[in-house]
Amino acid sequence: MHTLLLDSEAVDENARMTDVVRAVEDAFVAYERGDAQMPAKSYIDLPQYNGDFRSMPAYLETDEWDAAGLKWVNVHPDNPRDHDLPTVLGTMIYSDPETAFPLAIMDGAELTMKRTGAAAAVATDYLAREDASSLGIVGAGVQSYTQLEAIAAVRPIEEVVVSDLDEARLERFIETFEDGFDIRSGSISEAGHCDVLSTVTPVEDPIVSIDDVGEHTHINAIGADAAGKHELTDDLLQSATVVIDDHEQCTHSGEINVPYAAGVLTDADIHAEIGEIVTGAVSGRTDETGVTVFDSTGLAIQDVAAAHVVYENALEDEDGYEFSMIDA
Repeated sequence: MHTLLLDSEAVDENARMTDVVRAVEDAFVAYERGDAQMPAKSYIDLPQYNGDFRSMPAYLETDEWDAAGLKWVNVHPDNPRDHDLPTVLGTMIYSDPETAFPLAIMDGAELTMKRTGAAAAVATDYLAREDASSLGIVGAGVQSYTQLEAIAAVRPIEEVVVSDLDEARLERFIETFEDGFDIRSGSISEAGHCDVLSTVTPVEDPIVSIDDVGEHTHINAIGADAAGKHELTDDLLQSATVVIDDHEQCTHSGEINVPYAAGVLTDADIHAEIGEIVTGAVSGRTDETGVTVFDSTGLAIQDVAAAHVVYENALEDEDGYEFSMIDA
């Protein structure tokens, strides 16, 4: 047997967004039904290098397939300046649950971007208006690209408004998508008054207020991934229908972590976990629903689901590099 090695380009090519969105939706269902195992994310803090490692293992079983894997990922902010390396690197080990054979080793950074976009797309599909055709994006960094790619797979997005303080980032983003969308730069409020808004910034002082969004805007809050990060003002969160991906992760390091720790938000203010909505246990958007917020922290089951798609597509297309990691 051979192990398949897939670099970032191969992951990008084989993580076909419609397939990844469907697989991530299946992962949410499996998690809600108890057909998944996802131990808490563990951290190794390395202050001497201004960085950390995070390990994210998971197993899930759907009606059609099961899969297991581990993502080993880091955050080293000094990498670009000191080592000419990305801040975030990642490696995904994708294994056969029956034998534990390592079926593939693939780039985890590209995989993370794909599954993060897919998670927002699943939430958008259940929480945004059916006729949503405009998308606002606050933050034009690397995560913003798959937000547009994925959300456009579940809604007929025509107009895109992107807001970022970095003009070079804005230009790169607009140039990438200008052939497919009516896309322009704008203020946070202009982006927020679109039908759907994705926020993908690392801020700790909220930048999106209740006046910056429309009456029925659906918001994907993506940027908060550590304690102290906070993109949306407390009054916006208090007035919205809040849906989370996982209670432990969101209250610790998601968009709601700061107001939750302060007691401004409580469990009573959380409408549901996304798995409850996908399975139909709890309602999503109704005619009476106003602003909705999806607090997305990123789950290991999403990585495994996306890795499953990448591996199966790569096998079918004979992509990647096969090597004998284990003599079997």
